[in-house]
Amino acid sequence: MPMTLGYGDIHGLAHAIHLLLEYTDSSYKEKKLGLDFPNLPYLFDGAHKITQSNAILCHISCKHSLCEETEEEKIHVDISKNQTMDNLMQLAMICYIPEFEKLKPKYLEELPEKLKLYSQFLGKWPWFITYVDFLAYDILDLNCIFDPSCLDAFPNLKDFMSRIEGLKKISAHMKSSQCLRGPLFGKSAMWNSK
Repeated sequence: MPMTLGYGDIHGLAHAIHLLLEYTDSSYKEKKLGLDFPNLPYLFDGAHKITQSNAILCHISCKHSLCEETEEEKIHVDISKNQTMDNLMQLAMICYIPEFEKLKPKYLEELPEKLKLYSQFLGKWPWFITYVDFLAYDILDLNCIFDPSCLDAFPNLKDFMSRIEGLKKISAHMKSSQCLRGPLFGKSAMWNSK
């Protein structure tokens, strides 16, 4: 029985979930909520009814044996997960406030330091480990849409993005009509990649 993923017609918090579902070749169908302000994605997987984007990602990962195994990996994933969500919320916050144009330069000024932390944390590793790869990809991708040259100084992050995009199932999904590239945020956002 396919899982059901519910969300709105925006990129939002469900993009990383879509990528992981495609990567794991999970059987799923989408249900658009049809709400003016869709907030939480949900996933119905048999008897399991899951909300919260990170809980959904973790469920899919564990179901497909992509969970961290050692204590060190668990710590690595927790740090990465929380950092990506912090950065996503920082970007979303400025995109929704009326003073967007005034705050955008400060965000862009601080962005290289944030990206430097990702670059150092990733180091020479090809992946972050588990579903966090899809979260990290999503925030890096959003920042590349916001500032297309933001990764120019970080070759390992560019390589990471290319590895994710080069995964056969992800590449096929991104080329399909099912891949929702925008709008990135809800209707009330001041910036939405347009």
